[in-house]
Amino acid sequence: MLTVSSNSLSTPFLLFTELNSSDNFLETINGSISTFAWGWPTVFLIAITGITLMLGLNFMPLLRLPYGLHMMLNGKSTELDEGEITAFQALMTSLSATIGTGNIAGVAAAIAIGGPGAVFWMWLIAIFGIATKYAEAVLAVEYRETDSLGNHVGGPMYYIKNGLGPRWQWLGGLFAIFGMLAGFGIGNGVQCFEVSSALESVGIPRLITGIFLGILVFIVIIGGIKRIAKAASAIVPTMAILYIVACLLVILSNVSQVPLAFQEIFSNAFTGKAAASGTFAQVVLMGFKRGIFSNEAGLGSAPIAHASAAVKDSVTQGTVAMLGTFIDTIVICTMTALVIITTGAYESGQSGADLSIAAFNLGLEGTGWIVRVGLVIFAFTTVLGWSVYGERCTEYLFGIKAILPFRLVWVAVVVIGSIAGDRGLVWSIADTLNGLMALPNLIAILLLSNTVFRLTSNYRFQD
Repeated sequence: MLTVSSNSLSTPFLLFTELNSSDNFLETINGSISTFAWGWPTVFLIAITGITLMLGLNFMPLLRLPYGLHMMLNGKSTELDEGEITAFQALMTSLSATIGTGNIAGVAAAIAIGGPGAVFWMWLIAIFGIATKYAEAVLAVEYRETDSLGNHVGGPMYYIKNGLGPRWQWLGGLFAIFGMLAGFGIGNGVQCFEVSSALESVGIPRLITGIFLGILVFIVIIGGIKRIAKAASAIVPTMAILYIVACLLVILSNVSQVPLAFQEIFSNAFTGKAAASGTFAQVVLMGFKRGIFSNEAGLGSAPIAHASAAVKDSVTQGTVAMLGTFIDTIVICTMTALVIITTGAYESGQSGADLSIAAFNLGLEGTGWIVRVGLVIFAFTTVLGWSVYGERCTEYLFGIKAILPFRLVWVAVVVIGSIAGDRGLVWSIADTLNGLMALPNLIAILLLSNTVFRLTSNYRFQD
């Protein structure tokens, strides 16, 4: 007769109880997945994809940045043709989702953990990310569809289905699932929590913030992609310029430290000196991860917005789309980094938004409020931009009948996130889902890279 001791039963039972009495179980599961989804495997794949595309395109994305700027500005007055919004509006919609807390808190976290050298690796991954963002937009426009409402829809799920064929449709479905779920987390709930936290510090209750934000978001997103694009085109350029000017004022007030700041960035990039962990690998990984989070090149989110652009060919929109990575990381993130390094705030032991606020106050006393205002506006526009991504993923999975329910749930999460959100486990899970989004997208881009090369070689640039 088999006998089982009470100890042998109680040990696993107690372990199970312990895991379920807290967030430990979810943290353990998410941590295991995140190690792969946002560890070296995915980061390495993103880097390889960008390098492959840049070399295959003969460095065209870098050489044609001025051309992309011309196309962006010209797109503001282009009559709508095969799409709902102009090329400029498509870029602003994608930037509304990418220019956010990552440009302020993300850069600060990278420097706090990886030291000034992390900035170099942010630049490097962004340079190759320009080619990735170009390819994403080219494929999004090339393989987009028109839904039963007459809207042009596209993105990784569509270029996987239409470019790779029915055998790969499951991969597009995976992207849509991860994209929809990630949107509610990193693109909505946690963003609204950051806004309510910032306003609560000046005496505004979270519930009031949640209701007010919910009303504003509802007014915008209920009008669909056209209204979101108009709002993004008005807010994004204004907030980006104001933030850059504010950074320049702080940098110029410490202009003598600028050469030393660049010296710190380049010298520490290869030594690990000043990194919290003291390791070279940590410097590289933090720089790559924060750079990817900042501009989203390779994640597959931005091409969803670019698929709605009214352009005659895919390469035109690709040249506009690649500006997003340049503006986001090379320009705005660099401004934040220089403020933090020139003021010496990175040695204070602080991290995230607190470090950015401290840096502004050190550079020009009393200017820390700029960071708080920037966080509020950036988070709001991120909610608008990601609503497009989440809606398109939802429509792909469930059809147009799911659009209105999605918008209503999205607004509800705005309110709930403002009141009951957090910076911990929800952020971690959303980050993991972002990494899982990237994998199907990167596989598709590499498999369709010859299509990108062919379309580009056949395009006649208007020099």
